Amino acid sequence: IVCFIGRSNVGKSSLIKALFSLAPEVEVRVSKKPGHTKKMNFFKVGKHFTVVDMPGYGYRAPEDFVDMVETYLKERRNLKRTFLLVDSVVGIQKTDNIAIEMCEEFALPYVIVLTKIDKSSKGHLLKQVLQIQKFVNTKTQGCFPQLFPVSAVAFSGIHLLRCFIASITGNLD
Repeated sequence: IVCFIGRSNVGKSSLIKALFSLAPEVEVRVSKKPGHTKKMNFFKVGKHFTVVDMPGYGYRAPEDFVDMVETYLKERRNLKRTFLLVDSVVGIQKTDNIAIEMCEEFALPYVIVLTKIDKSSKGHLLKQVLQIQKFVNTKTQGCFPQLFPVSAVAFSGIHLLRCFIASITGNLD
């Protein structure tokens, strides 16, 4: 199992749709409205593994969000990796820090994925990457040292992230 968490409208469903565009059994609905995903959505990828699309936190988050997500993250033994999505335009927000603290507290291996890189200027994106990389190196223990900048629209970085997921789930073949 791998799961995707992040603020409302950070692009979780869009990223999952882009990552698994070659897997017809993964049918992801994407909404223009933030806070559209209200429940955890589970997608089986062949016989190999399951992807979990979590509801967003922050704007229009379901009331039971913290309990639902916290319980899931704490008790899921076969969770291989948590992908924490951060909007590359705005960087790490207060609500992201709560998610980071949760991953650190439960000693969950997690990865920061920078989304919407097509919406940032190169200079701004570089500044965000350096800032977040410094944060990861100095303030986290369970975070994978490499960031994954992606764009679900332009498909930038999607292949690399796909390979990383295949590697951690043991599906490189």
